[in-house]
Amino acid sequence: MSSNAGRRPYTDEDVAEATRRLRELCAALPEVTERLSHGSVTFFVRAKRTLAYLTDDHHGDGRLALIYPAPPGAQEELLRAEPERFYRPAYVGHRGWVGLRLDIDPDWDEVADILVEAYRLVAPKVLVRELDEV
Repeated sequence: MSSNAGRRPYTDEDVAEATRRLRELCAALPEVTERLSHGSVTFFVRAKRTLAYLTDDHHGDGRLALIYPAPPGAQEELLRAEPERFYRPAYVGHRGWVGLRLDIDPDWDEVADILVEAYRLVAPKVLVRELDEV
């Protein structure tokens, strides 16, 4: 059975909306930039360290998802607690990164919190202090 059973397929409008929202959320974080990387909209801290990226049917997986780094142990906990929404992404999952499906009723407040947590993992300490001062 497909992991998309019972759900409508996502649309180009869903991809555009997810991209718009992610841009808005990432713009609020110090020194985050965006560029295409490996065909995906990707957000970087100081143009170097990957913060997160958006996948759209990556290798035909049928998912619209945010891929992001998570603290040690979080991946296993999320996959166990909510396997419908969270998954171990290809290429970076072995490093603890997590995939969050944005094609399943995303909670954008949760996404904002996830991005801040991911930022704290990859940003230099001086930028984390700057974030905390806001």
